[in-house]
Amino acid sequence: MTSMTPGTAEFLLAFADDEHLMGQQHTEWIGIAPFLEEDMAFASIAQDELSHAALLYAIVADNGQGGPPDDRAIDTLAFDRSAADYRSAQIVEVACTGWAHALVRHWLYDTAEELRWSLVDGSSLEPLRDAAAHAAREERFHVRHADGLIDVLAHTPDSADRLADAVNALLPLATGLFEPVAGEAEAIEAGVTSAPFDTMLPEWTDRVRARFPEIDIGAIAAPAYAGRAQRHGDFAALMARMNEVRGIDPTAVW
Repeated sequence: MTSMTPGTAEFLLAFADDEHLMGQQHTEWIGIAPFLEEDMAFASIAQDELSHAALLYAIVADNGQGGPPDDRAIDTLAFDRSAADYRSAQIVEVACTGWAHALVRHWLYDTAEELRWSLVDGSSLEPLRDAAAHAAREERFHVRHADGLIDVLAHTPDSADRLADAVNALLPLATGLFEPVAGEAEAIEAGVTSAPFDTMLPEWTDRVRARFPEIDIGAIAAPAYAGRAQRHGDFAALMARMNEVRGIDPTAVW
């Protein structure tokens, strides 16, 4: 079975970090979403994203060998690295305290994520191929959910204005999902992924324009390369909330 190079591990950590923090962001709407159905939907989607993150962290922890998951090793990767060692995109780090912003981020992220998983569905890493098949089914549901709710809200003037404001605010951060990370070239060479993720930016851009045709979006530029090494100002507070209960007893096995 194919094992991983350090570059491939870095590539997968960026993917896992995005899934992990996006899942956490969704959990923070449970109980405060505008209506009960969205409490339930966001809880379900959060669970999916956190599951995807766990699968990816497990692959890194096991060096791609497909052994049983090591929960301690997964937790170490998920929670115990320094901020500088995370490779998440800022779109999953920023606090979205308004419902329109949370919904638009959900759509922008999951539409990109669906494309991202498609690049690893034939991966040379068997556990990653299996994870992609599992995730693809769930991502179709996620995008349909966001599409359905936006369809309803876009026909109400006040809601449409709020959605437009959210799109314009979040698009610059969302393009950061396509920023190359250290190790992507290595992962492509090893057959772990089939192409650079930024090659999917034009297709994602077309989907954004089709989803929000009434919004003057302007140019959607590829992000400048910084290796996803710069954290958003909201990152520290997010990590503190994520570790609040765990910090009570770091030695506990949950």
